Amino acid sequence: MIIVTGGLGFIGSNIIKKLNDNGYFDIVIVDSFLNGKLIENVNDLIVADFVEIRDFPEFLNKNKDTIEVIFHQGAISDTTCWDGELMMENNYNFSKKIVDICAKNRIIFIYASSASVYGVGSIFKEKSVYERPVNVYAYSKLLFDQYVRKKQLFNQKNARIVGLRYFNVYGPRERMKMHMSSPVYKLSQQILETGIGKLFGGYLEFGAGEQRRDFVYIDDVVNINLWFWKNNASNGIYNVGTGIASSFNELGTTVLRQLSLSGVNDGKLEYIDFPDNLKGSYQSYTKADLNDLRNAGYKDSFIDIEEGVKRYFSDAKSGLNL
Repeated sequence: MIIVTGGLGFIGSNIIKKLNDNGYFDIVIVDSFLNGKLIENVNDLIVADFVEIRDFPEFLNKNKDTIEVIFHQGAISDTTCWDGELMMENNYNFSKKIVDICAKNRIIFIYASSASVYGVGSIFKEKSVYERPVNVYAYSKLLFDQYVRKKQLFNQKNARIVGLRYFNVYGPRERMKMHMSSPVYKLSQQILETGIGKLFGGYLEFGAGEQRRDFVYIDDVVNINLWFWKNNASNGIYNVGTGIASSFNELGTTVLRQLSLSGVNDGKLEYIDFPDNLKGSYQSYTKADLNDLRNAGYKDSFIDIEEGVKRYFSDAKSGLNL
């Protein structure tokens, strides 16, 4: 049995899609169905069961002998949410319950951490000295990383535990993330609706549209999750990005070019003032250090922005009316 927490969401549903493509169907989605529109992400997928989040610890205890792997993607991922109690209960306390059971019962546990734990620093290496979260979401992710480290679960004999620090993931099935969707989706939607894609103006040392992020396509993220499941790589925390920092100007130009190839020729980019509420808590630069991932044995190349946006636009689950 395969468990995907957050299976109704962006990354979780794409993991299930890849599992189906590879012939796996004994899959259980663990999630909350408060938003029924999330069926958009999974209505083309095959799974064996659905379990509400609140019932999962009991389900896990009852079925621990038949579960091979848990892809733990479920979390409140809104970086603008400052409800610390809500964030800690969902992203931290729930995760602790699950990882402890997995470690005791030799269940492979591959979980979503986040590059947001690095805060506004300039070094993105999986070491505590570089981890300085600047919002509650990032802190909840870091706390769980620290919990696993402190309990030495990465070093526990027979335990298979891997944390993956996602950088800026984009791709199909992300539409339901709404305001937390990727810049690729937001820019595309803005241009399709109004003809204008909006980028942030200059802030600190970064000029207008020159903030830089490591944009990683969803297929690469999914492939790395499944690679750690199928390969006996070392436990630990690993960055999941491309190792390339691309500017929002570059991203916007790529989106315009791909939209033009789809018949949308009248789009343009404009700059807006950098929002006051993001000053001091916005990552203007990210770039994954991939040394640990490569040393673990993952050798595949990454999809560049041009190819990634092209694939995105051609996917039936893009959520864009092209």
